Amino acid sequence: MWLAVILVTCGWQLSHIVPFTPLWPTEVPTAEAEPDEPRTPIKVLTANVAYNNDRYDELLEVVRHEDPDLLLLIEIDQTWAEEVAMLDRHYSYRVGEVRDEGLGMVLWSRFPLREQEIKYLVSERRPSIFATLDVPRVGPIRYIGTHPVPPGLRDRISHNDEDSERRDSRIRDAELMLVARHVKEHADQRWIVTGDFNDVAWSDTTQLFADISDLKDPRRGRRLLNTFDANRPLLRYPIDHMFVSDGLHLADLGRLRIPGSDHFAITATLSVAEKDSVKPKASEEKKEKARELVEEGEEDATEHSVSSD
Repeated sequence: MWLAVILVTCGWQLSHIVPFTPLWPTEVPTAEAEPDEPRTPIKVLTANVAYNNDRYDELLEVVRHEDPDLLLLIEIDQTWAEEVAMLDRHYSYRVGEVRDEGLGMVLWSRFPLREQEIKYLVSERRPSIFATLDVPRVGPIRYIGTHPVPPGLRDRISHNDEDSERRDSRIRDAELMLVARHVKEHADQRWIVTGDFNDVAWSDTTQLFADISDLKDPRRGRRLLNTFDANRPLLRYPIDHMFVSDGLHLADLGRLRIPGSDHFAITATLSVAEKDSVKPKASEEKKEKARELVEEGEEDATEHSVSSD
């Protein structure tokens, strides 16, 4: 009896892992060399640096070594912004918002930004970055960097700890669905979406996000790339993500340790390919589920005075 229970449990757990191994078909095709038609490679690095981390110089050394074209740093507060200010000299373009308590986020780009905007999708305290990159020999590529509120976080709505409230997953889910909707509305363009989703890769919400947006996970068919908690080798989950649209292929994918942070960074090199003209066709059931998640999340944010209204 117990053996059967153990086997069923192990099988259920493995069903979540197998899609992130070479046993599964890849979602994002592997980039092939095109010597007759060279395209500009796009190297992306996304890292949650942990705002209470003070190993600034070591982070800068990681960036210097990796030399990404797009660098998203999450949890950038005023001290972090001052300590990594040299990045403003290394990169010509920058957009983001510096905030305390792990709420800041800044994108540095080697490519010109045709458009750039900070949006507050559900919570007025949590910014997301929306930008359009002007990539040489490629044209526009749209980008979103996001960091939804983690479930269970004591997200203070004032400076008085007595006013703190517990959050469940509804605000996070709503933010991810709003990002997915935005991508879907511009499905004819190429997309890169990165960030700390505070949600595992196999969850119903992350899968619904992928279905609504029609974005692809480059880890599927390759590697799981657990990113949190970097300090606990036997207890790690993939909650930092990068999703890309059709029209982008994968040349390289990896995970980097960020000294002092409890998150690993994700790095990927992308190559531009032909884009299909087919638009995403999520089922009406999934669209309705996304609508419900947005309504519930906005309701929860309003109740706790953190809505964007």
